Amino acid sequence: MDIQKLEATLWQAADKLRGSVNSSDYKYVVLGLIFLKYISDAFDVQKQAAVKEGFNPEDRDYYSKDNVFWVPTEARWDFLSENAKQPNIGVLIDDAMDAVERDNPTLKGVLPKDYAREALDKRRLGELVDLFSNTTFKTENAKDLLGRVYEYFMGMFANSEGKHGGEYFTPSSIVRLLVEMIQPYHGRVFDPCCGSGGMFVQSEKFVEEHAGRVGDIAILGQELNHTTWRLTKMNMAIRGIDADIRQGDSMQDDKHKDLRADYILANPPFNISDWGGELLTDDIRWKFGIPPKGNANFAWVQHFIHHLSPTGVAGFVLANGSMSSQSSGEGDIRKKIVDAGLVDCIVTLPSQLFFNVAIPCCLWFISRDRKNRSDEVLFIDGRNLGHMINRKNKELSTEDIAKVADIYHSWKKQDGSYADIDGFAKSAKISEIAENDYVLTPGRYVGSEAIEDDDEVFEEKMQRLTAELNGQFAKSHELEAKIKENLEKIGYDI
Repeated sequence: MDIQKLEATLWQAADKLRGSVNSSDYKYVVLGLIFLKYISDAFDVQKQAAVKEGFNPEDRDYYSKDNVFWVPTEARWDFLSENAKQPNIGVLIDDAMDAVERDNPTLKGVLPKDYAREALDKRRLGELVDLFSNTTFKTENAKDLLGRVYEYFMGMFANSEGKHGGEYFTPSSIVRLLVEMIQPYHGRVFDPCCGSGGMFVQSEKFVEEHAGRVGDIAILGQELNHTTWRLTKMNMAIRGIDADIRQGDSMQDDKHKDLRADYILANPPFNISDWGGELLTDDIRWKFGIPPKGNANFAWVQHFIHHLSPTGVAGFVLANGSMSSQSSGEGDIRKKIVDAGLVDCIVTLPSQLFFNVAIPCCLWFISRDRKNRSDEVLFIDGRNLGHMINRKNKELSTEDIAKVADIYHSWKKQDGSYADIDGFAKSAKISEIAENDYVLTPGRYVGSEAIEDDDEVFEEKMQRLTAELNGQFAKSHELEAKIKENLEKIGYDI
């Protein structure tokens, strides 16, 4: 089946669940069934090969040797398809998920198992099973096909759920650009806020496309949301990626404390105010200054730097405000990071790339090993890149990604091939950045019109600034009480 037809058919299938399941839940219903259908089809293909080669088709070792999941009888798709019209189909699917986890320890606690709940319309669930029964993953490129479907679904779910729906999903064109920039050929690849694992998938794909060996990279990550962590584990499993993904809060409970990664790829949550900064004032990670309690952006930046190896490189997404904010000490932290020679490159991107927010964002590239260009930063203004893919969203083209990545790599090489491009790219000395108060907005340097606005959504900005103001008021009241107390001690009555 044509991939686009398949995607459209499956999305139409997911639409069947609207009304009977919350939009934030039905992605797990659908993706869980897609996962089950895929591993069942892969099992069937392996089973047929066993019979053809004269092996026992019920010998589990025959499956494990090729990294094919063992699917017990009660979880095989034929059994579920035969019972799709039964009122207990939800119970049968839950039992199937339990059985797959039982016989495949790497999936323990990962698969969704809430299909029997009363709120889920069983007639529609049965129709979904029927529709998936007409879809096959028994092809040579089954893993790629499933990967495309999985990525498509997560993007569509993010789009349909609105503002908060895409927290687990970074658009693939942004991920591709990050990966093409830092080129993770070998070593440890880390994402401490990994969402659905898109950074890891693209890293493995990059290695394969450049004739490397996938086994040369080790994948490590952490994800706060337990449900999203399960989604990540499923995403890794369907693609056969061996990854150490741990669940927990990277800020408050760093599960990889001793890790020093060769590459960090990340899209941390923007402008988070309730990250628990007041509990971490003495944290070892804050080498460049204590991050403001009302915004976690520079907590994330320092978290990434802390986890880099001596030759490590990090590429990550941040809100545009991170390039210019002077509030609550952020400007001082940014200054120290720049002066330390850690900032390699800043890229501004167009708005509308994300499914869940319309604001533009920027990419930071941090490098521990900057023997070349250690006193310079490359600025790239990519605000005019991208093309509309629907009425609301843009996407970076392959040419856009190559244009940005190529100029970055030519700048890094210092072989004479790099030249500034007026209005697009400029290599600026740290002394020039200092003259601009350490503001890192590329428009200031490349010769295009500078945009000083940080492009933060008004409601979010007001909420953040109000929280900061309330904090300042509280601090003012504390100081006022302290002054009164001290004056009273020396005999002044106020």
